[in-house]
Amino acid sequence: MSFIRPMVPGDLLKISSTNLDHLTETYNIGFYLEYLTKWPDLCKVIEGHDGQIEGYILGKVESSPYPVPLYPYHPDTNPDPHYLPWHGHITALTVAPSARRLGHATRLSAALEQGADAQKGWFVDLYVRASNEIAKELYRKMGYSVYRRVLDYYNDGEDAFDMRKSLSRDVGGKHVRENGENFHVRPEDVW
Repeated sequence: MSFIRPMVPGDLLKISSTNLDHLTETYNIGFYLEYLTKWPDLCKVIEGHDGQIEGYILGKVESSPYPVPLYPYHPDTNPDPHYLPWHGHITALTVAPSARRLGHATRLSAALEQGADAQKGWFVDLYVRASNEIAKELYRKMGYSVYRRVLDYYNDGEDAFDMRKSLSRDVGGKHVRENGENFHVRPEDVW
């Protein structure tokens, strides 16, 4: 039986086996440590009965760095379509190849969503490669939908889908949209 627990710095020496997929982004140790120091409650691992790390999630809560156009923020009165209110973000979610299809990604995402909801986020978002059909389907099953397509987002020129899931604060789902695949933006339009 596997269980979710907070990520600790020592886990960074044990997660390489989870990053074996060619679609998994691997970061430098400083990047992981920054997340652990700034958002420790949104960084989790799933550990197997043998003590091996079977997956992890890195997340944060944030908003656009520039001032809210109108205060207090409300989606109906926000004049800037690119402004991001307080929300959770999944930066990295990966499961070791040997532990896939066990529900680990869903459990890790749910843990992050609960943390972002407790911090009064409006939604949780993530970016996924437009070609990554497996990940897109997984996120759709977890309740995420495409909000917009970010053209040329990745260094290799591939587009990304900005996928979102409303949290309890987003009554009426004002931060999600249907047919987001057809709403195109440039990387400089997103924060």
